[in-house]
Amino acid sequence: MSMNNDDREPNEIRKIMLRYFYDRNVNATSARGKNGSSVKISTLKAELKGDQGLSQKQVQCHLTYLTSQGWVEEQEVQKQFKAKSGSFIPSTTSFYQITAAGIDKIEGEGEFTMPKFSGINIEATGQNIITLGDGNKIAAEHSGLGKALVDLRDAIVNSQVTEVQKMDYVADIDTIQSQLAKPKPNMGIVQAAWLSVKNATALNGCASLVSKVAAFIGGLLAS
Repeated sequence: MSMNNDDREPNEIRKIMLRYFYDRNVNATSARGKNGSSVKISTLKAELKGDQGLSQKQVQCHLTYLTSQGWVEEQEVQKQFKAKSGSFIPSTTSFYQITAAGIDKIEGEGEFTMPKFSGINIEATGQNIITLGDGNKIAAEHSGLGKALVDLRDAIVNSQVTEVQKMDYVADIDTIQSQLAKPKPNMGIVQAAWLSVKNATALNGCASLVSKVAAFIGGLLAS
């Protein structure tokens, strides 16, 4: 049933859109077309408006975010049409589909997930990198925040919420930790992921851990 979702938070819209791409891929019987894993922007906007009440503006805005983060990819299909004059006119159509990273964000990492920073000589970056208890690698200067996130992650995993909710929180924690491995973390990404993670304060046993992480995040965003 369609409804007005103009007041939905960005993370909620992004999750809806990524789930749309995921479900489309799972049910696909071809690469493109009506039942294809990839979809044209016009179809995407029409179906998300009908099923979720999202406006064209919302879809376009958050599609840009999902593609820039690597959760969704754009594929251009080029064709040529012959004009009456006999000349050929080029035409390009963009299709969008979920990436392996997007699938992992929904399902969680598995046996076939490539290790983060695979093929990169971390020592050559000149950074002092440490490995956290959950296997994530971050710059040593962010060790306090990194360890606080590990503790919060463990508490969430052991909390009495659905597996889907746990996955949402853990995926966003991983997003923050991935930024902490960079010489200059993208604060926009950190802040967006934190908006979701901080809601874990409502879970039993997580309030104090969220407050601890919040103090580190506040210092990071202010730096």
